[in-house]
Amino acid sequence: MKEKFLFVVNPISGNKPKEFITKLIDEKFNEDSYNTKIIFTSFAGEATHIAKQYLKKGYNHVVAVGGDGTVNEVASAIVETDAILGIIPFGSGNGLARHLKIPLRPDKALKLIKSGNHKRIDYGKINDQKFFCTTGVGFDAHIGHLFDKMEGRGFSNYVKATVSAFRKYKPKRYEISMNGTTIMRDAFLITFANASQYGNNAHIAPKADIQDGKLEVVIMRSFPLITAPGIGARLFLKNIHKSIYMETYQCKSIIVKRKSPDAVHYDGEPGEMGEILNIKVIHEGLNVFAH
Repeated sequence: MKEKFLFVVNPISGNKPKEFITKLIDEKFNEDSYNTKIIFTSFAGEATHIAKQYLKKGYNHVVAVGGDGTVNEVASAIVETDAILGIIPFGSGNGLARHLKIPLRPDKALKLIKSGNHKRIDYGKINDQKFFCTTGVGFDAHIGHLFDKMEGRGFSNYVKATVSAFRKYKPKRYEISMNGTTIMRDAFLITFANASQYGNNAHIAPKADIQDGKLEVVIMRSFPLITAPGIGARLFLKNIHKSIYMETYQCKSIIVKRKSPDAVHYDGEPGEMGEILNIKVIHEGLNVFAH
């Protein structure tokens, strides 16, 4: 019996044309050995519906062709099943792919998928929303909303949004309950990390292990503008956890209380949630093609 592969393609992720991907898939997955279906999405959230639909039809290899948002939508549909997630990275950040060392070149990513190598990884939930890399509140969630409204995508535009907003942003008060204790913090941002990075090799939680059944909780307090370049450099040098402005914890579940509904982000996607946030990890809840 032929193995069934569904490829869910986001045509606008990363602002790169995707027309060639159909030909590449046809070359790598010839019809004699595989049963493949390629579907291009047309609106946000559609990838989840497509993946669920074809999962019922026996397509137990589901490949997300796009960025972290597309990966999130597809993965959310197949968690807690025997289906295997494949990733062909086309986003501006590609956080999960980079953490798992999935090749950024489409032909090499397809080769990895075709090899059949896979493993089970953890994923997280913030209230009812699933995430696979990071979720959080504070400045990065605020930036996520600004970035989403910008005409252009890409890392350079993300940097522009960050620089313009930094001077105006004020830390907010949070009550954080985890590991049997409750702490109060005026935080610039709080990140709950399943994987180590936001994307683009910016490692907010360098010690995060995607298979250990725990989340890294990263609390950053406000820092002087003059230190911003050094903070930024630490993200890419994988030593942000050593900064004097950082606190890091490990836990399986967290409750965060804040004064009012506000912005959140999950895998780079902007959202808004209420005053109480319940964050938890689900151990080995997702199967993914990886080395």
